[in-house]
Amino acid sequence: MTDSKNYYAVIMAGGVGSRFWPMSTSTYPKQFHDILGVGQSLIQRTYQRINDLVPSNNILIATNESYEKLVLEQLPKVKKNQLLLEPAMRNTAPCILYAALKIYNQNPNAVILVAPSDHWIDDEAEFTKNIQTSFDACSKEDILMTLGIQPDTPNTGYGYIKFEKGASEIKKVKNFTEKPNLETAEKFLNSGDYLWNAGIFIWSAKSILKAFKKSLPEMVTVLDDGNNVYNSDFEDDFIRTNYSKCQNISIDFGIMEKAKNVHVLPVDFGWNDLGTWGSLYNKLEKDNTQNAVVGAQTIFRDANGNMVRTQSGKKVIIQGLSNFIIVEKDDVLLICPRKDEQDIKQITTDVREEFGDDFV
Repeated sequence: MTDSKNYYAVIMAGGVGSRFWPMSTSTYPKQFHDILGVGQSLIQRTYQRINDLVPSNNILIATNESYEKLVLEQLPKVKKNQLLLEPAMRNTAPCILYAALKIYNQNPNAVILVAPSDHWIDDEAEFTKNIQTSFDACSKEDILMTLGIQPDTPNTGYGYIKFEKGASEIKKVKNFTEKPNLETAEKFLNSGDYLWNAGIFIWSAKSILKAFKKSLPEMVTVLDDGNNVYNSDFEDDFIRTNYSKCQNISIDFGIMEKAKNVHVLPVDFGWNDLGTWGSLYNKLEKDNTQNAVVGAQTIFRDANGNMVRTQSGKKVIIQGLSNFIIVEKDDVLLICPRKDEQDIKQITTDVREEFGDDFV
């Protein structure tokens, strides 16, 4: 077992979660909400889960400058120097490179977990065990690892990972496929050679920096000044000046799809990416007419399959409505068929044009 002082984590908390509008807005995105009504926000839950294995001082939070106050309020153990504040939206690759350079400067033997702040995991003990397995492997070998979720439906909203079958617990990755169409997703599911890409990564600081130098050398030139600027008083200014010069590219496209040393650990810990109201609906308990409710006190009459989320205690009576999303927040009410949930991202654009930025 590797030494836990070498364990680091980067929690990615910069997204807006626009498919969760009107609850998730650009001033208060979904990772800071208690979406499931469990008494903790998603980022608090994520932090606590990771803190079971990774020491508090070694957990970094990557987020947008505008969420600094929210992060520090919700995660009292986190100090200001553990925040990676992105001055511009540049997708995941630059952010992960920034984190890797900062961590490597502190500890060249670090192994790093990169995890989204807004996913839900049922079996946290199993998750910890899987991360331990991954840390052990990455501290011994020059590999880039990801966790792969056993697919149970031909979901077209996720990326897929094809792996090589073999006796070993950790599998070599053959390739990544971005969100497939339904026919392709059904083929993937039936073949048994594919996993969902959960966007949870593990690697050593050395291995990921080596991969960046190979695949995105110009980004390394921008962010690595060679003067040990990281963890010094000059770090903030350096990032403010240089970060926006980075290419806007995801870690998947920029690194993982090109690298030859990618491995996957198939996992089964009750994962839900909580990407849409529908994914929340699937996660929640339903009544005997398949209605799911958070916050509201409800009466359903001849109504089934609805997802209702309101402020606490709001009384909602629904008659003759089936398979709808009904969400109330402050002075906004959204009513949308569940089957059209992917349109909510587009709806927020219309809302911005009609009612202004304050509502999105």
